[in-house]
Amino acid sequence: MPRRTVTGARGLLAIAAGVAGLATSPSVAQDAPGNKTSLEVAGEGKDLYEQICQACHMPDGKGGTGAGTGVPALAGNPRMADKAFAITTVAAGRGGMPRFAGLLTDAQIAEVLTYVRGHYNNDPIPISEADVKALAGGPVSKSDCNTCAH
Repeated sequence: MPRRTVTGARGLLAIAAGVAGLATSPSVAQDAPGNKTSLEVAGEGKDLYEQICQACHMPDGKGGTGAGTGVPALAGNPRMADKAFAITTVAAGRGGMPRFAGLLTDAQIAEVLTYVRGHYNNDPIPISEADVKALAGGPVSKSDCNTCAH
């Protein structure tokens, strides 16, 4: 069965509707005493990935096939080890990927990236909400766009 990807304004509306239905996470630092653990954050990130990201990046994180061939793999992608690259890609968008800043909270971006990096790339170092706040607002350089997988 061919896989379908959602694009354009209608696709963004579907994503926004899905995000609106997700519970937002409290603003807490990961692994701080009395706060969520990395494992809990990654579990919430898994839910976000399944509801939003896997439509394009596939359940196995290996990217699109067929008509969706331009969707890069997240599994085994060395660029995901670069915290700044990962955050700015999700927040600002890149290539055919939509911008998620404003649709996802900083905490949700941190959760989904912590899940992706830990689950698909064996990188146990979580991304915190503070990391997203610090990096999400910055511009993506042209050199990043010329060398990324999109």
